[in-house]
Amino acid sequence: MSNNFKDISTKNAPSPAGPYSQGIITENYVFTAGQRPQDPITGEIKKDIKDQTYQVIKNIESILKEADCSLKDVVRTTVYLSDIKYFDEMNSVYRKMFSEPFPTRTTIGVQLRGIDVEIDAIALKK
Repeated sequence: MSNNFKDISTKNAPSPAGPYSQGIITENYVFTAGQRPQDPITGEIKKDIKDQTYQVIKNIESILKEADCSLKDVVRTTVYLSDIKYFDEMNSVYRKMFSEPFPTRTTIGVQLRGIDVEIDAIALKK
């Protein structure tokens, strides 16, 4: 079985911090790697959870754009929070950036390195 998928790479999202792709395009879907809240131009990571959530979703949006998709095409996300106490603040930004019908989602409290939120996404390919 051959691999019928293509790597996505854009300078408008942070470079991978390890041996993984920013995203993968398959026949029907686009998968993004978990995005950290790093500004791809300045390298800055803001401290506020709302600012971090905004940056993470902007990074996902940039990867999707490279695949000719948008946030409106997202059908599934997984949100990783360093502390579940950030849920309401993260959710307020998430609600503004994604539109109805909202993607299906799982939110998990995990140990993250130096950040408070990471999100990955699956989008339907146009």
